[in-house]
Amino acid sequence: MLVAHAAWHGGALCLWAERTGPPDDGGDGAHPFATRTFRGTSYEPLVAGAPRVTLTLTLPTLDGLPLPSPELGPRPHAGDPGLAAWRVPALVLDPFAATALLHAAEDAGDVVPGSDLRYLCLLAAEAGRLAARGRVLPALVREDGDLAARWRPVLDDAARLRDLVRAMPGACRAADGGRPAADVLREALDGLTDTAVRGVVPHPLLPARRGREPDRVPLAERWIAALTGPYPAVAREPGDDPADLIAELDAWATATRRPSGPLGVCFRLAEPGAENTDAWRVEFALRSANDPSLYVPASLVWAGEAPTLAGADDALLTGLARALRLFPDLAPALDTPTPTELPLTTAGAFRFLRQTAPVLQAASFAVLLPTWAGRTRLGLKLTARADPEPGAATSSGFGLQDMVDVRWDLALGDATIDEDELAELARLKAPLVRLRGRWVELDEEQLEAALDFLRRPRTTRMPVAAALRAAVHAGDPSLPLHAVDADGPFGDLLSGTADHRLTPLPTPPDVEAELRPYQRRGLAWLAFMDRLGLGALLADDMGLGKTISVLSLLSRERTDGAVPPTLAVLPMSLVGNWQREAARFTPKLRVYVHHGGGRRRGDGLAEAVRDVDLVLTTYGTAARDAEALAGVAWRRVVCDEAQALKNSGTRQARAVRGIPARTRLALTGTPVENHLTELWSIMEFANPGLLGPRAAFRERFAVPIEKDGDEQAARALRRITQPFVLRRLKTDPAIISDLPEKQEMKVYCNLTAEQASLYQATLEDMLLQIAEADAKQRRGLVLATMAKLKQVCNHPAQLLKDGSRLPGRSGKLERLEEICAEVLAQGEKALVFTQYAEFGSMLRPYLAARLERPVLWLHGGTSRQARDDLVRHFQEDDEPAIFLLSLKAAGTGLTLTAANHVVHVDRWWNPAVEDQATDRAFRIGQTRDVQVRKFVCAGTLEERVDEMIERKKSLAEAIVGTGEDWLADLSVAELRDVLRLSPDAVSG
Repeated sequence: MLVAHAAWHGGALCLWAERTGPPDDGGDGAHPFATRTFRGTSYEPLVAGAPRVTLTLTLPTLDGLPLPSPELGPRPHAGDPGLAAWRVPALVLDPFAATALLHAAEDAGDVVPGSDLRYLCLLAAEAGRLAARGRVLPALVREDGDLAARWRPVLDDAARLRDLVRAMPGACRAADGGRPAADVLREALDGLTDTAVRGVVPHPLLPARRGREPDRVPLAERWIAALTGPYPAVAREPGDDPADLIAELDAWATATRRPSGPLGVCFRLAEPGAENTDAWRVEFALRSANDPSLYVPASLVWAGEAPTLAGADDALLTGLARALRLFPDLAPALDTPTPTELPLTTAGAFRFLRQTAPVLQAASFAVLLPTWAGRTRLGLKLTARADPEPGAATSSGFGLQDMVDVRWDLALGDATIDEDELAELARLKAPLVRLRGRWVELDEEQLEAALDFLRRPRTTRMPVAAALRAAVHAGDPSLPLHAVDADGPFGDLLSGTADHRLTPLPTPPDVEAELRPYQRRGLAWLAFMDRLGLGALLADDMGLGKTISVLSLLSRERTDGAVPPTLAVLPMSLVGNWQREAARFTPKLRVYVHHGGGRRRGDGLAEAVRDVDLVLTTYGTAARDAEALAGVAWRRVVCDEAQALKNSGTRQARAVRGIPARTRLALTGTPVENHLTELWSIMEFANPGLLGPRAAFRERFAVPIEKDGDEQAARALRRITQPFVLRRLKTDPAIISDLPEKQEMKVYCNLTAEQASLYQATLEDMLLQIAEADAKQRRGLVLATMAKLKQVCNHPAQLLKDGSRLPGRSGKLERLEEICAEVLAQGEKALVFTQYAEFGSMLRPYLAARLERPVLWLHGGTSRQARDDLVRHFQEDDEPAIFLLSLKAAGTGLTLTAANHVVHVDRWWNPAVEDQATDRAFRIGQTRDVQVRKFVCAGTLEERVDEMIERKKSLAEAIVGTGEDWLADLSVAELRDVLRLSPDAVSG
């Protein structure tokens, strides 16, 4: 077993590993269990060619030996450890190689990341978020006497920064002799952010120079050129004096920093009245950072009518002066000592909408725009009518060659506009015009596209297949498709209900099971999409049999004659499950597993898969063997648990997308877990280019939907994706009526006096800090405190991490012991989930001793073989009857229907993840009612947050039908109410 460790040192990531086995005698000061060899693991290709160094680390030491990492399991020892220096062999990864490793490190099943490496993975994700949100600034810096162009993170959330510093494990500082955590954090985040931005910024930023090259390229141009690509060095030329440019960039950075006070300047774009359509204005106001509903116009500030806002006039003038550097048009308004607004022409208003407002918002100014801004634009509407001739449909309900009449119209939203109205818009030649009582943004490029559209034929007759492609790919950035009006079977296809129109296919003769009606409809849909040559996303609820649906599709194809093999890319934990399902339900399918050290490579792979139907591999292996896999002619590529592709920039996601195939199929029960860009990544695999470039998708869909709740954008995204997504829910009686009941219940536990004391102390510590925090700082502080309070609710020893005894100190532990005893007495089995691996490691020996029964324990460090053995042991044998599982490691992919009890000891703030874990038992194959118990500590945040989660709507539900919602930001009043400790929380 390898536990990977890392430290950010000298501007690079230094990677080493801790192994099990006998110690090495490398001489005085050499770590006896350290290695830098990752041969045969998923890390190997990520570190190939990395320079080798020897690091000196300060590590916990006892009895002359370095203490093992917690990931290797607790080892009994006596005495207090001290710190000692140890030499370890390491590999040095530059920021680009480091970023690739950090994006893949936690998904590898054959290497366990240590706490220091996991922390750096967190920083890599943080850097990616900062880059995606544009919270970065370019800088010119001096490095070792040379000049370098760098992208620096904008860290204006003090609470988030403080939480990151506090979360840093001591091991991250082991290579720096106790250097402050904040310094280590800043250095690592600077390097990772610079790399993250270079991965997405187009290269080059400047257009190619026309004509003869000048004798001397200005320093500013050389700096901009060095902001992209892998090399940040700025070429030096005689006479360079970078001082002015550095000073100007520093001043610009200062202007973009969030003000430290509670009041901020707000800009509101006000529309003109009906009598003067060119009289726009930007109104100035103050808004409270702590309470955004507190909005005070500048006119009231100067009139002295804002008495509750101390220093309001100074805050307004200071904020406007700070904005001037970003908004030069503001200068005339500041000629008066009491500025209240800035008059604008229509052209100026358009420029404010398109250029100035995003810059001000990025610099943390509040900007209020009309509700139509960015939404009411010209576009296209497609109207399709099915062929009225009788007998046109095929035996499967409708066919790809059925004809439809198609008409294209210009549209404003979902309403069409005629040629006369467009001619009037062209005559006005204004970027903002009022049409039918609504303001419409219309730039020259869009108007030209609309006029060109009118010159082309707008009615035609085409087959369903061509109309589907037209509906999905129609439009361009200048003239997007706004609406589709279709009837009949074609309308059903576009609305995502084609599976109901298709005639269900019979169970293939070689499938040794009887498919349920909804599965036969799904099989017809999969076959239909395959004939159309389109990729698909099968997003059925967990437990509805996505695997057997794919196996049935392959079996059906096999009866029609020889076909090329299908490649299934899976998490390592599911390889054994697919093998068992294929052997059980489709034994005639020829299956080959491409995984492990003895797998075929190069020409040997093509030879090995020549006569097989299904090839199983893992995401890690697909990344390592991308070139060999791309050389095979695949019928299709299937990705199970396709949420593994949600980070589109990871090496494994790029590798899987690069494997050519006739069609592609993604399987996942949770197409959207947190962000809409995850859906983009999955659909980019299934149908490359369908949703456009990632940046355009974020601008058109992700930001408007997630940030602004844009219903029009959500409808447009649903329209585009529905034809390719089949989503059925287990709870729908029309889908499955013979699945046993799932009985969910809350189990309320009381705190012990010790837990209550720790809870109150943790809460009071946070309240002391929150008094000085702004809104964003408070949110970060709240989430960090919640994690601590959840650990207190589990057991004091989990928070204290002091190895102290467990009995008698936790209400949850007492109740868990009682429930497990009852399950055993009834001769039944239970799954016990916890989100904390350290808590699971504490529970296993305790429960085994108290119940006098064996207890299984599956966590992130469990190998594939051990995982398969544990599952088989639990499913087939009478004992053990209690299976303890880490929520992250075992929440998906496993079939554990031997259990009919599920216990969630601690609650995840993500209901979708919790439901997935429950579905290990509540799925096809279960013959008994399943009882699900969710532990809640009464009178604590667990009870109140549970009530809040029950009321939340999910982002995914708006797009694909189900999902989860993260805990919303809390106001001050909600915060006090949610976190307070009620008198009834303590037992006895």
